[in-house]
Amino acid sequence: MKLPGPSARVSDTWAQQELEALTHAGLRRFLEPLSTPQGAEVVIRGERLVNFSANDYLGLAADPRLVQAAIDGLHRHGVGSGASRLVVGDSDAHRGLEAQLARFKRADAVLLFNSGYAANLGILSALLGPEDVVFSDALNHASIIDGCRLSRARVVVYPHADPAALDRLLSSHPGRRRLVATDAIFSMDGDRAPLDALVEVCRRHGAALLVDEAHATGVLGPRGAGLCEELGLESEVDLRMGTLSKALGCFGAFVATRGPLAELLFHRARSLVFSTSLPPAICAAASEAVRIVEEEPASRETLWRNIRYLAHGLRELGVDAQESSPIFPVVLGEAERAVEAARLLREQGLLVKPIRPPTVPAGSSRLRIALSASHTGAHLDQLLEALSGLQWDRRHVAA
Repeated sequence: MKLPGPSARVSDTWAQQELEALTHAGLRRFLEPLSTPQGAEVVIRGERLVNFSANDYLGLAADPRLVQAAIDGLHRHGVGSGASRLVVGDSDAHRGLEAQLARFKRADAVLLFNSGYAANLGILSALLGPEDVVFSDALNHASIIDGCRLSRARVVVYPHADPAALDRLLSSHPGRRRLVATDAIFSMDGDRAPLDALVEVCRRHGAALLVDEAHATGVLGPRGAGLCEELGLESEVDLRMGTLSKALGCFGAFVATRGPLAELLFHRARSLVFSTSLPPAICAAASEAVRIVEEEPASRETLWRNIRYLAHGLRELGVDAQESSPIFPVVLGEAERAVEAARLLREQGLLVKPIRPPTVPAGSSRLRIALSASHTGAHLDQLLEALSGLQWDRRHVAA
């Protein structure tokens, strides 16, 4: 029997059908490699653009001090870690970074993961099961959504940033273990969770609280330790996930928690147990980033000056911009409108990526502007001037 040739493989047909559907819906995506380090200005295919699409909030991704720390780590530890942490993939670089992050986050213990996505999947699936209930904010990151599903717990989605609704749902959904999961700063809208109210609701109902501080770590708090620090809730939150890949400019993630929870995750979080650990050189660079965040608040202060300046400028253009975070959405509605707006901005030297479903709900495609301490006043003025020239219908623009 002769097997069909490559051109007749059914999986190719499946793929082509799905790709055509994405193209028709305006949701086809393409990679655009940078030929420069990450920064306020980048080069793509020979074109220099002001970059308003990265999460490099403090401008540390290409900081020479992090580069040197990584080089020193490479010389000492080599490139790869060789195995998972539980085999021979542990090192003093991993241990040192965890201890440093525990001090930074004022936590009993910190456990490293390879990404924020892996951390949320690992945490939720390790702690919950079919007899449990997890309560998830309606606008939580995909990693929390997928972690909830993977846990096999009953998932109850509560209205965005609504502690009163969460209170009612906790009253009507019993379970063996109950956990509330929320972003601290919501990655597509840039607003903050009402953590003080959520802590009170969880305390009243005996529920645990997981807070994803991916976009808050390095940005909020007197020492840059996040929203929990800013609100004085560090000891009130059971699990605080943070990334090394955004304001800290590196790669990887961690959870800050209490000792018994950290040890349980060490044994049960499959995304940790079955993954080769972070390269030690990355841990060395991240350690230097934490030191900079703690000891040099000037970059954070510059970032917040930029946030206030851009928020004011956007409000002058009719966008309801809030000074909550470095993330500013300009919601335009349909995917085609966001793509066209991004194209027009790019013609003026600005890289502002359009965000479309499934990253955001249908009908809420947007420009997502992300600020950095590396952006200059001239960069911000260039952006505001370009936005003012876009022919959008102000009645349908939101932030």
